Amino acid sequence: MPVGPFHGLRSSGVPTALAVVGPTATGKSELGIALAERLGGEVVNADASQLYRGMDIGTAKVTAGERARVPHHLLDVLDVTETASVAAYQKHARAAVEELLRAGKTPILVGGSGLYVQAVLDDLEFPGTDRDIRARLEGELAAMGPALLHERLAARDPIAAGAILPGNGRRIVRALEVIELTGRPFSATMPKPGPARYGTVLIGLDREPSELDARIDARVDRMFAAGFVDEVRELEKQGLREGLTASRALGYQQVLAAFDGEYDMTEAIALTAQGHRRFVRRQRSWFRRDKRVVWLDAARDDLLGHVLRILAT
Repeated sequence: MPVGPFHGLRSSGVPTALAVVGPTATGKSELGIALAERLGGEVVNADASQLYRGMDIGTAKVTAGERARVPHHLLDVLDVTETASVAAYQKHARAAVEELLRAGKTPILVGGSGLYVQAVLDDLEFPGTDRDIRARLEGELAAMGPALLHERLAARDPIAAGAILPGNGRRIVRALEVIELTGRPFSATMPKPGPARYGTVLIGLDREPSELDARIDARVDRMFAAGFVDEVRELEKQGLREGLTASRALGYQQVLAAFDGEYDMTEAIALTAQGHRRFVRRQRSWFRRDKRVVWLDAARDDLLGHVLRILAT
């Protein structure tokens, strides 16, 4: 029997499922592992780039030693030539969560890919696609720019237009595609506010912006010192350039461009750090909209103990 959407608390008072979310470089992986060890749980990856085999250094993927401490699900499940799909992730992540629940274990969803987390915890629909419609709309986007397409979306679906920034051409195209394909407003496929599936408690980690920027710069420096360029070169042999999603991952895209002579590797390092800092701001904006998230300063002392006390109340 599948596990239903809302299961509240176990008899011990511990939530049936947890999610550790927030911007990159805040310490989500470490907290997720610590919580799994204390609560008898296992981690379900919610970082889109960590789905890929071989993308280890550039994604700060948990080490073999950390995986030996706590089982991790949905790591290393795609080749770099494959396209990551939120719809496919939803199916497999929910299956992993429900298997853990049936086994009496606590699933702990850990990652900073907001749409992936939402796909697991909310009733998020994924209508199909149509190549011809998509190609035509993308052509219009290139010719007209996102602002005019956003005006069209506002006329057809004001609710969706209100939720999508006028400059986000990719999401505007997707919304218009769904409207044309289904004959329904795109907003009808958007999740409705409500309790998180499985009774999940969401813990958000963040840090003071200047501190997080410094952590990102240090992480990028460690990446390149640890052999990140060699990792990209090896993945290039495996078809990284043909991968529609893997090749655009932060750091990998910049190093490939350096291989092509667009700039030198010093510039690639700087652009990778810059890209991560910008991504942090988008992650923060995404997760802060979710009022179910309990936000904590990741720099506080006894972070694990504080989370456990929150869960016990």
